[in-house]
Amino acid sequence: WDFLILFFCLPVVIFNEITKKRLLGDISCRIVPFMEVSSLGVTTFSLCALGIDRFHAATSPQASTRPIEQCQSIIAKLAVIWVGSMTLSVPEILLWQLAQDTSPVSGGVTEFCTMKPSSKLPESIYSLVLTYQNARMWWYFGCYFCLPILFTVSCQLVTRRIRGTDKKSRGAKHGQCESHLNCTIIALTVIYGLCTTPENVCNIVAAYMSPDMSKQTLDLLNLINQFFLFFKCSVTPVLLLCLCRPLGQAFMDCCCCCCEGCGPDTTSSEGSADSKLKTEMSSSIFFDKPRETPPPLLALGTPC
Repeated sequence: WDFLILFFCLPVVIFNEITKKRLLGDISCRIVPFMEVSSLGVTTFSLCALGIDRFHAATSPQASTRPIEQCQSIIAKLAVIWVGSMTLSVPEILLWQLAQDTSPVSGGVTEFCTMKPSSKLPESIYSLVLTYQNARMWWYFGCYFCLPILFTVSCQLVTRRIRGTDKKSRGAKHGQCESHLNCTIIALTVIYGLCTTPENVCNIVAAYMSPDMSKQTLDLLNLINQFFLFFKCSVTPVLLLCLCRPLGQAFMDCCCCCCEGCGPDTTSSEGSADSKLKTEMSSSIFFDKPRETPPPLLALGTPC
């Protein structure tokens, strides 16, 4: 979803700032806010799911024998996160519409998006959209800012408490992997919190001081909020690739495979075997892989 934001929403916003014309017209005024709010929902619910996963990893009796999570279960979780985020963002499609104004500087017609429900909507839907518009600021603040931060902090505190009491029963290597994964989730949460704080502050300021602020100031605040979102979408994949070693190693292997044409040679096979061994020994960010004990070595002098 971060890549969708960067490849679709970012060019539309830059084109609008340069030409004062809205690319794709009224469609982009509805789709861009929908995708941006969906991005916040995907990140929020993903952080909550990762916090639950780390809690389950800390409370499992024996992490070494914890079964691998089935692919169908992971796909179901991702489907709930994505479909739920897009469903909660549907009011954004009905809330925004394209508007035109005459620029006082150049005298030309400029296009911009305004938060105003269409009067052509049915009365019941129109009232619901108005209710959403009035509660939008606090819905943003509560669901897309407070929820992931409080959820992550609570899960981390409970996980650390459980790990502190059960530290002797877990190996040092497993504890190091758990700490590494917890640091990854904390780093993702910190980046998300830093990038969404300006938007929530600007929303609260604009809600209570909008009559005293000019349209240029409100447009500037909206532009700053959007570019903080673009920064978050740019940093999150890079941070995840750097901190999650198995994912980063798999990404580098794919890049090297595409660049070198997947040519078979001894060095690459040894390197891939070594990376595969390291990847298997590392923990995934979604679940803990069981450690398979190596087969016992045969004694010297046997017929085999």
